[in-house]
Amino acid sequence: MEAAIRPSADLRNHYSEISRQCRESRDAVIITVNGRGDTAVLGLQDYYQMKSELELLRTLAEAEDDVKHGRVAAIQDSFDDLRASLLER
Repeated sequence: MEAAIRPSADLRNHYSEISRQCRESRDAVIITVNGRGDTAVLGLQDYYQMKSELELLRTLAEAEDDVKHGRVAAIQDSFDDLRASLLER
């Protein structure tokens, strides 16, 4: 992901262009204030994808930690618990 860098005035004066750039290139646009990075703008689709990927990585890290610390159960027990939980609904 290669980001374009734009001054904050462009966000106000050229919003449509920045929005289109984010959607079409699927790259973030970094907004600067006084020459320093302040904000990252990205398309909504990319935001949702990034959020989903982060949640998946967190879930995988938790699962890896569970395995590392012996917090595991037989798969049949897990399926039985899941089935019982669904039937209670």
